[in-house]
Amino acid sequence: MTQTEWAHLPNSKHIDWVLASLKAHPEKWDVARNAARGEAREVAWYAAWYAAKAAAWDAAWDAALDAARYAAWYATRTAAWYAAWDAALDAAYYAAGDAATGAILALIAHDDCAYMIESEIGELKIIAAFGDPRAILLLPACIAYNETKELV
Repeated sequence: MTQTEWAHLPNSKHIDWVLASLKAHPEKWDVARNAARGEAREVAWYAAWYAAKAAAWDAAWDAALDAARYAAWYATRTAAWYAAWDAALDAAYYAAGDAATGAILALIAHDDCAYMIESEIGELKIIAAFGDPRAILLLPACIAYNETKELV
């Protein structure tokens, strides 16, 4: 695999997996998104998505004091966003891309959450039910992973 702009991030392996999995199995991501998001969880999912986006943005803003770090983060965020979006368009599944983008945002904003992708679905559902934004955003990725059991 070629060097990506986010290769320096702690969760780069998992970001690569999300993008590869979305491209290879878009139908699994669509099913995973629907399974992870019920009517009652939709508000919590959007809150977690926006919180992760805000955390990622805040991290970038703080890094603006160091121009090199800011440029690297912005390039990483932009590249990850467009890569996820392109993968979603290629697969023609907006919903799947939405779930993948949420997973990527969580992986960028939280260095300590990659293990959640390989967790058992039931365990992660419990953590998500307690309102953990990382678990809420990574639940579709966990479901997709458990369907394929392949990690790049």
